[in-house]
Amino acid sequence: MSTSSRKTKPPAKKGILERLNAGEVLIGDGGFVFALEKRGYVKAGPWTPEATVEYPEAVRQLHNEFLRAGADVMQTFTFYASEDKLENRGNYVTKKISSAKVNEAACELALEAVSGTAALVAGGVSQTPSYLSNKSETHVKAIFRQQLEVFVRKQVDFLIAEYFEHVEEAVWAVQTLKETGMPVAATMCIGPEGDLHGVSAGQCAVQLVKAGADIVGVNCHFDPSTSLRTVKLMKEALQAAGLKAHLMTQPLGFHTPDCNKQGFIDLPEFPFALEPRICTRWEMHRYAREAYALGVRYIGGCCGFEAYHVRAMAEELAVERGRLPAASEKHDSWGAGLGMHTKPWVRARARKDYWEKLEPSTGRPFSCACSHPDSWGITKGHADLVQQTDATTENQLKALFTSQKSKGSKTV
Repeated sequence: MSTSSRKTKPPAKKGILERLNAGEVLIGDGGFVFALEKRGYVKAGPWTPEATVEYPEAVRQLHNEFLRAGADVMQTFTFYASEDKLENRGNYVTKKISSAKVNEAACELALEAVSGTAALVAGGVSQTPSYLSNKSETHVKAIFRQQLEVFVRKQVDFLIAEYFEHVEEAVWAVQTLKETGMPVAATMCIGPEGDLHGVSAGQCAVQLVKAGADIVGVNCHFDPSTSLRTVKLMKEALQAAGLKAHLMTQPLGFHTPDCNKQGFIDLPEFPFALEPRICTRWEMHRYAREAYALGVRYIGGCCGFEAYHVRAMAEELAVERGRLPAASEKHDSWGAGLGMHTKPWVRARARKDYWEKLEPSTGRPFSCACSHPDSWGITKGHADLVQQTDATTENQLKALFTSQKSKGSKTV
């Protein structure tokens, strides 16, 4: 039966909270906007998901790859799918495709992918241009409700408020999502320094749980190790406040030790030259193990996370989860299959301690280890962040180029 003719949900399966309350380890999926941009289906800049309508086969394939790699949750490809973002700065998606159609198609593709499996579908909302432009709480919540109506109608399993730089807006999102009575996860794209208005990471978690979030954590903007430091602060603050919530991490698939408070979007390599920073699969083994040791039971990834990263996490926690992913059929953990290679020096690498201790090279003579982030220090309330529906003009770009020079931005 096609997803368009789907009238009722299939036989009941264990929900997100039922599984987490039972101590199950859930593997999240990986990054969609970066993966699809590299494949030619998403435009860098707006990062909006109209590909759900324009190129559904590409979105479908990515869902299938993450599912086969071991993901237990398929997030709808609705990142930045709010109506104000779809028409921001000359994007004009809503003039050719309605925001409802983008969100509906995203739900149908994710539901199709998990059909007949135990995997869950999460409908997601993210930060809005309206908030950055100082629109009211009522206005911003109305934006969330437009997406929420589709998620409820399509009967997704739970909801995620993800990618929020300001806890105030994240709290508004959680409050709106809780109106459905469905389980709600909330993740912020912050590091150990807290949100962009100076609220500590721990207090962000406290506010989100008090707003009704069942699962809290971080996603995007920072690498696995930085994200786990942030979640540790969240966990400690929740314990001190006597609050309980499940923990969740979905970091970048890139190394970002040189990032400042704004995260990887301040790196001069963002977004087209980040490949030298990609984490190896073995580093994802380590990330999954460290997250588990911290008490995180929803472990996934965001931008830069490919299917093989998800597989690495699922393989690392195979004993705890009681299974290996289907994608391990052609892959021996820690490279055991290299024992069949024709070259003896490659056969000699068929062991865990080789890959665990390897320090990969970049292949770029005299390349810098770290960059100097662009530290403009602006956030909600600054004139440069007021959004518009018209395309950015040449004069506006020239003003930004001049401002960049005056701030002394560096490429390395």
